[in-house]
Amino acid sequence: MDYSNVTPAKLRQQFREGKLVRSTAGMADGYVQANLVVLKKELAFDFMLFCQRNPKPCPILDVTDPGSPIPTRLAPTADLRTDVPKYRVYRHGELMSETTDIQSYWADDMVAFLLGCSFTFEQALLHNGIPVRHIEENRNVPMYQTNISCTEAGEFHGPMVVSMRPIPQSDIVRAVQVTSRFPSVHGAPVHIGDPTLIGIKDLSHPDFGEPVTIKNGEVPVFWACGVTPQAVAMTAKPELMIAHAPGYMFISDLRDEEMAVI
Repeated sequence: MDYSNVTPAKLRQQFREGKLVRSTAGMADGYVQANLVVLKKELAFDFMLFCQRNPKPCPILDVTDPGSPIPTRLAPTADLRTDVPKYRVYRHGELMSETTDIQSYWADDMVAFLLGCSFTFEQALLHNGIPVRHIEENRNVPMYQTNISCTEAGEFHGPMVVSMRPIPQSDIVRAVQVTSRFPSVHGAPVHIGDPTLIGIKDLSHPDFGEPVTIKNGEVPVFWACGVTPQAVAMTAKPELMIAHAPGYMFISDLRDEEMAVI
């Protein structure tokens, strides 16, 4: 089924009811998608500082009040405990479970962060005639852990994660220009070309998501990715971190163009 023209509210309702569990790439054309991180209040300041020091992988779009699951800026009728298609629960750096509902984990001292997601600028790429391969192949975007270290903050430290899209050589400059207009959803690429230079050994085996076809004449282009906090969780090992499953994003009521700069 084509979900590109389904409204965010209707999609969130299907997620909430457990009727739709799949990657949100290509859903709700024109609306901002976001990565989710949920932490105890005692770690919230350190994580906010981590995001401030690492704005490429962790651009903050919204932060909830302690104990509130409602993202008042991005979608005031949403509930972050139920309105993401799939979640991951990490304890002391170990992935303990995947679930479609985190109500049983929620507590009055939880703070939720919504971070920019590169799915948001994909419509702009498509409107400029630049292919987005994982949408073409109905796959989750491939994501890779790199050797690029994030700037530490408190107990949070670890490697940057990147998403990859194969771009025709002739379209690379335009792809950089287009995505640079969206700094709050990762902006311009962090690397173009040889993946080994950033510690990626094999593009056919992503750490998160699914591999996609790279055609002759195409170059792998890498953008900072909001799955970075999950790699950080595996490294820093906080007692509890809840996140979206990679590629299974929160879909907000904000329009993509509200994230763009002129």
